[in-house]
Formats: sequence, C-alpha cells, structure tokens
Amino acid sequence: QVQLVESGGGLVQAGNSLRLSCAASGRSFNSATMGWFRQTPGKEREFVAGITRGGRRTLYADSVKGRFTVSSDNAKNTVYLQMNYLRPEDTAVYYCGVGLRSDSYAYPFSLASYDSWGKGTLVIVSS
Repeated sequence: QVQLVESGGGLVQAGNSLRLSCAASGRSFNSATMGWFRQTPGKEREFVAGITRGGRRTLYADSVKGRFTVSSDNAKNTVYLQMNYLRPEDTAVYYCGVGLRSDSYAYPFSLASYDSWGKGTLVIVSS
C-alpha cells in the first residue's frame, strides 16, 4: 500500500510559479511510476507529467512541456512538480498517483496505470 499527500497549491498570477509536492508513505516508489494529473469541473482527469523508476524516465503532456518539470527525491519518497510560466488554463486540482503494475511504466500517461491517488491540491492561476 502507498499513501499519497499532495501539497503546494495556491493562488498565483499568470506568469508566476508554484512547486507541488507529493509525499508517499507505506513503501518506496523507486520501482513504481508516479504521475501528476489535473482535473477541472466537468472534465476528465488529464495527464500532466510522469516519472518512473526513481527518476529514470520523465514524460510530459504537450500543454506543459517546457514549462513544468517533474523530479523525485528518492530518499524522501517525494515527487515534485515545478510549474513555471503558469497560465489561467493551468487552473485545476492537481493529483498525484502511483502505479505499481508493470504497465504503468510503459503507459504513465494513462489513468488506468495508476492504483492509488492523493486527495489533490488546488492551483488557481489568475489572469
């Protein structure tokens, strides 16, 4: 079992930055896939960024590529999402998920690859 807690959300002006954290407990995620997804009312939860095998591989949605960076601190069992040049369309609840199955490594962008989620942290970007 893995328990996830997101933090770092808040209200910022467009163009500014935030760093989200996802702290995991219960087991190490060195062999797991960690993903960041976001969701707004009336929309499906969408992939933002993923990191696998303790940071060996990263993947980003086209909408955030070049602006967001995902990283991990394996000793702390924590994954981060550095969000720069934020835009109003980045406004959402951001969720951290963990994928324990082998297919999560191959398909970190898929909701089906994740087994557990945190409660989310809200990011609001004002124009």
